[in-house]
Amino acid sequence: MTNTARISTPFGADSTAAEVVAGIDLAGKRVIVTGGASGIGVETARALAGAGAEVTLAVRDTEAGDRTAADLTATTGNKQILVARLDLADLASVRAFTAGWDGPLHVLVNNAGVMASPLMRTGPGWELQFATNHLGHFTLATGLLGALRSAGGARIVSVSSSAHLRSPVVFDDLMFDNREYDPWVAYGQAKTANVLFAVEATRRWAADGIVTNALMPGGIRTNLQRYISDEELDRIRKAAGGGGPKWKTPEQGAATSVLVATSPLLAGIGGRYFEDCNEAAPNEPGTRTGVAPYALDPESAARLWTVSESLTAS
Repeated sequence: MTNTARISTPFGADSTAAEVVAGIDLAGKRVIVTGGASGIGVETARALAGAGAEVTLAVRDTEAGDRTAADLTATTGNKQILVARLDLADLASVRAFTAGWDGPLHVLVNNAGVMASPLMRTGPGWELQFATNHLGHFTLATGLLGALRSAGGARIVSVSSSAHLRSPVVFDDLMFDNREYDPWVAYGQAKTANVLFAVEATRRWAADGIVTNALMPGGIRTNLQRYISDEELDRIRKAAGGGGPKWKTPEQGAATSVLVATSPLLAGIGGRYFEDCNEAAPNEPGTRTGVAPYALDPESAARLWTVSESLTAS
């Protein structure tokens, strides 16, 4: 489907995940939510389970996953809540997860992530944020391609951030081998990669009925910010223009993910970036809203895909 008009919906910054999915029947649909045992991942999973989907919580801590699954079943009445171990920083774990998946997959929510961590490396010396937020999810999605194809109209939800405005993907030094490490620049680069993934995945897979969109969930206080002090968070929020946006609840923070995953308004549409439950406008310099042109650049998206395939080749 070719549709260049910017997508607008009846929902906004204050909408909750439950409001967004109201009236949508997901019975018979199978969903994976990475990081589904904490933060907005829980509320994303709750809304999708409440609409009748089978939901797999793909998590590092399966005990936390089991507790979350019990809570979701108790609050939604849906007993089809599954838990599987997935460590996105460990490609062997990702490959074990994809090898163990059987049958179709209708929605993949790439939600898990690490934010503004100190310099840490994983695998063959990869910077942790890029490895986890992008390469892990890239390997997960490509490994589940057959399952997504067989669903007949699958969606991938790529949870990005307004922090993508802090940095493009720096192809000459992805892993901070030669430049000074800045936790926020590294996070920004990884979040730009999440948008570029949506662009190129849609270009490659739309003919198979698979579309991918990226989104900014909003500012929500969750465990994602475990490396950041309260003072730093408040400073960032206040610096984001006019005092900054108010904090969203986790239920509001999950709304845009759930909209991208389920809204009939997005049928057949991919490669876009959403915030506050609507497609974002281009970023205006000096502001912290909208989408950076470099994050939607098709040449950068294609280049990132090629680089990612090379890095993750077994």
